[in-house]
Amino acid sequence: MAARHPSTEAAVADAAAQSDVRTAAGGRAPSGGPGSGDPLVAGLRKAGLLRLLVLHLLGAGPSYGNQLMDRVGELTGGLIAVNPNTMYPLLRALEAEGLVAGAWEHPERRSRRFYRLTSPGAAERDRLAAEVAPHLDELATAVDLIRRELVG
Repeated sequence: MAARHPSTEAAVADAAAQSDVRTAAGGRAPSGGPGSGDPLVAGLRKAGLLRLLVLHLLGAGPSYGNQLMDRVGELTGGLIAVNPNTMYPLLRALEAEGLVAGAWEHPERRSRRFYRLTSPGAAERDRLAAEVAPHLDELATAVDLIRRELVG
């Protein structure tokens, strides 16, 4: 009797092909969130852009996670959307590294946790800014070339 279901390999190959077609047609890859499959943003994410943005924003004053997510979205014009599953582990990691310090708004009960930039965090922000700057320059040049070609 013939198998009714395709092999696992065939199913994976078919799903991959559908994903490639969806991506080529301008749709999002099903496994990613905003910007995750975007080649313009992917290099910046790998270069530490989100980490830099958070350290930069905290340099302006203490903030809490949801506020930082909103501010990143505003600052990037929505190009980078951050969800709690990304922001809070990042904040905990930055705190563990001593780059930010967190404190509860109301220490007697768990409420919002405000984070502030530390001196080592400011040094890391400056280091990351120097590291990310060439990537931002490349992106700006590429977008400018595309814009001039297509829009004039």
